[in-house]
Amino acid sequence: MSAERFDTVLGLAYRRGFAARIGVVLLYALLVIVFAGPLVALMIGAFSKVVDPTGFSLIPEGGFTLRNFVAAADRDVYHYLVNSFVVVGFGLLLQMLVSVFAAYALARHRMRFAALIMLAILATMMLPEEVIAIPLSVVLADVPPFDVNLIGTYAGMILPVGAWGFSILVMTEFMKEVPVELEEAARIDGAGELRTFFSIILPLCRPALGVIGVFGFTMIWDQYLLPLIVATEPSQYTLPIALRTLRSDEEVGIGVLLAAAMLALLPSVIAFLAFQRQFVKGLTSGAIKG
Repeated sequence: MSAERFDTVLGLAYRRGFAARIGVVLLYALLVIVFAGPLVALMIGAFSKVVDPTGFSLIPEGGFTLRNFVAAADRDVYHYLVNSFVVVGFGLLLQMLVSVFAAYALARHRMRFAALIMLAILATMMLPEEVIAIPLSVVLADVPPFDVNLIGTYAGMILPVGAWGFSILVMTEFMKEVPVELEEAARIDGAGELRTFFSIILPLCRPALGVIGVFGFTMIWDQYLLPLIVATEPSQYTLPIALRTLRSDEEVGIGVLLAAAMLALLPSVIAFLAFQRQFVKGLTSGAIKG
């Protein structure tokens, strides 16, 4: 059987007839409608003067405008957006630092209880946020052993996302693939522990950094329960909480809500595009050897 039959999942590339080409076009068109349709509707609705939530048109009757984004400013949406950037910026930086150092210790050093530590890290990924919400709120209200109350502070939203089992797992498995000979050669040349880490190990882990950067950004950006627990004033809300607040406000039009949703979507898209090359390398590096 020819290998060309497996060029596509449905084997359409194997059939060269006119009907097969029509099938491919229809299939791709259907995929675009299913996956890109809501995004297109969001973008058009955000720039529309009059939005009818029961209908959809590529060219709205009222035309396009920026009025929805101006109205969003009156609802402090941009203030909530800044809050989200503050939490994501410091939270992602802390998360990546914790991940790379924890992964280096687990992957490059022999530890007696390394398997148990990794098992405990994996166990944290199996607990839903709703299960740990109440214990987390109790801990944040009185952080041991400092007896510090982080409720109502940005630190309360940042510190809990500073360590993520997924990022540590990805970095650990990637660092295990770095040849030991490179590290030994650096030590023979007189390089210390930190210099070996920053000059040899970390540069080779750029694809993994791209992966945990994209996933970490998305995870922190989409946080809803944690800011809801920590925030005590509306001025401390992040954008996901603000979207829920706007949705429950009857005075806010659907156009303003769509504009705020678009502002919440753009940073994740930009983050993916910025780390796209490293992200793809990180996902495919484990499947390609040699």
